[in-house]
Amino acid sequence: MPQYKAPLRDVRFLLNEVFDYPAHYAQLPSAEDATPDMVDAILEGCATFCEEVLAPLNLSGDQEGCTIADGEVTTPKGFKEAYAEYVAGGWQGLSHPKEYGGQELPMSMNLLKAEMMGTANWSFTMYPGLSLGCMNTVFQFGSTEQKNTYMPKLVSGEWTGTMCLTEPQCGTDLGQVKTKAEPAGDGTYKITGTKIFISAGEHDLAENIVHIVLARLPDAPKGTRGISLFIVPKFLINADGSLGARNTVKAGALEHKMGIRASATCVMNFDEAVGYMIAEPNKGLEAMFTFMNTARIGTAVQGLAHAELSYQGSLPYAKERRSMRALSGKKDADHVADALIWHADVRRMLLTQRAVAEGARAMIYHAAKLADMMVAGVAEGNQAQYEEYDDKLGFYTPILKGFITEMGLECANLGMQVFGGHGYIKEHGMEQIARDARISTLYEGTTGIQALDLLGRKVLLQTRGKCIFNFTNEMIAQAKPHLLSGGAIGTMARACFKRAMQWKALTLRIMLRANKDRDIVSAACYDYLMYSGFVMMGHFWLKQALVAQDKLARGGKDSKEFYTAKLQTAEFYFERLLPRADGHKKSMLSPTRSVMQMDQEHFSFI
Repeated sequence: MPQYKAPLRDVRFLLNEVFDYPAHYAQLPSAEDATPDMVDAILEGCATFCEEVLAPLNLSGDQEGCTIADGEVTTPKGFKEAYAEYVAGGWQGLSHPKEYGGQELPMSMNLLKAEMMGTANWSFTMYPGLSLGCMNTVFQFGSTEQKNTYMPKLVSGEWTGTMCLTEPQCGTDLGQVKTKAEPAGDGTYKITGTKIFISAGEHDLAENIVHIVLARLPDAPKGTRGISLFIVPKFLINADGSLGARNTVKAGALEHKMGIRASATCVMNFDEAVGYMIAEPNKGLEAMFTFMNTARIGTAVQGLAHAELSYQGSLPYAKERRSMRALSGKKDADHVADALIWHADVRRMLLTQRAVAEGARAMIYHAAKLADMMVAGVAEGNQAQYEEYDDKLGFYTPILKGFITEMGLECANLGMQVFGGHGYIKEHGMEQIARDARISTLYEGTTGIQALDLLGRKVLLQTRGKCIFNFTNEMIAQAKPHLLSGGAIGTMARACFKRAMQWKALTLRIMLRANKDRDIVSAACYDYLMYSGFVMMGHFWLKQALVAQDKLARGGKDSKEFYTAKLQTAEFYFERLLPRADGHKKSMLSPTRSVMQMDQEHFSFI
């Protein structure tokens, strides 16, 4: 099985040399504790916890899975002890306010932590990870009493939280929510209904679970305008803060899943459970989707995590496993065959994994800076700043979530391919990565939903293309000084400049066609998203390559070999992966007729 090692060299390269996080943190309010020494200590501590505690539970947790008996869920062996160590280390409150017991470090620190934890053991990471949406919702929309009641225990990790949206008849289309909320006459509500696919909905890691639930009041308008939001704790809270009676919310079943089997995904039944309204009546959906951009970036981290873990499993195997001689001649003369890594096709797969992981990491770390600025706006009560950076982040979100998870799944499959038949065998751990990765393109909005969000909502409706023009202008500004340069840097800069101009033109063409053919938006959106992802990743690979070249010339914090490998990986990306954008370009511009012409009755003749 892959032996996870936190990629701290690449993390530090991005933080300190590419994105200048020390200067970024210095300008954030209330981030005085995020000094370079403190950040480095946190990275080291998190790496140790992930490598020594979480990673060893990844395979065994998958093999054992969770069990349920009379509504009570038991997590795999070792998870409870690992969670206790997580809580004792103060990891849950890393980026939450000091007034509730947190460390109040920037939001981006939580994403750095999430990457390492998620790569080491994604199933485990989902338990504390689901609490973040709950905490963010209570923090921004809860009353003072609600914040004082729930935030300290959630921030410490003694309690966990969930977000209960999906029902059997509705997933993305939340306008179909049927769960009822009847006023009880004492300021509370009786919540009745069934929610499905609730990650960490029931488990034995924490003493209480706080559910954030979408439900309808009796007189609620139809559709999404009639949804309210409620806090429904597993155990009611006494006036002195102690746990009271068991609420009437119970896990009815565990979902039998393809992957992330050590994460309890539950059917939750609410039978007149006591609930407390949060936010305004019939405006629950607005509150639920606060910080949703950061939640979806958290899912994008899963694509990065599985690309990284698959690479870490593939690389040592490719160096050790021997098969045939390299086509260019004998490489390992002392052995009967050469190592797999000498074969060009194996190198193609390894470099694809590496290029995707390191390119995705750069994209996410850039977006994390925007998230910091957005959260700072909330903390300071600066609504204009919050909306500005939430809008900026909103452009990145569907690309990061959709594109990176799709590429992470591809990299997970490549890991199995490097292993050949052994990749299909459970004990090597590579097939688990592929199974775990599969969900990432589905939850928090499928790739198709992300694509519609990008093209339909962000590009066409909200900004009329401005978000694309703004980003491509950044691409042009970065590439322009190097257009006449020789060597690899000049080639990459010219490719980025060309793609930026092309992206603008494609956007305008689709905008014009959408005026006459509405189906073009849905027919083209997937290819538009993937095209956008490949081009955006190219921009961030050029950014890394420029820094690496500068450090080779003037000296940097790492070795010559590190910066050289960074440049070579960038070259591979531009020559072997970025050209895929051309196929997506051609497909998105194709007429919608071939997609829509077939009569639905003719899809099958069985």
